[in-house]
Amino acid sequence: MDKDNNQLFQKFVAFSAAVHQITNDITKDVKSEALTPLQYKILEYIAVSQPVTLSEISECMQMSMPNTSRELKKLGEKGLCARVADPEDRRRQGITLSPAGGAMMNEAFARISVRFEQRIQAVTPEERKEIERALDLLQQKVFY
Repeated sequence: MDKDNNQLFQKFVAFSAAVHQITNDITKDVKSEALTPLQYKILEYIAVSQPVTLSEISECMQMSMPNTSRELKKLGEKGLCARVADPEDRRRQGITLSPAGGAMMNEAFARISVRFEQRIQAVTPEERKEIERALDLLQQKVFY
């Protein structure tokens, strides 16, 4: 790896670590007491990516398929997610939030949004646009 790419990589590693820390800070105490942190993370993933498959959740959460299935069963029993048949392949099932799960996540995201706004309150309108462009670029070129 050449020097420029190594510096970029080091910045990426530091950025990734900071993203995890900030995510923990702004999502602290937003989950329902009835959920484990893992169950909340699964619901969060479903909320932003639905419909998702069991294997997609398993891969994203770095869990075995049986453990993922067990956690989804618990979330289903709590009425927070549902399985839906793929209209193109009835054997495939997608997992979505139920209305109750959607309401729970909307409430959590509203609280997270307030914390996010507090973090960026000193950002100028020009800096907001620059941050948005940077996030778009990261999404298109790195996190695709």
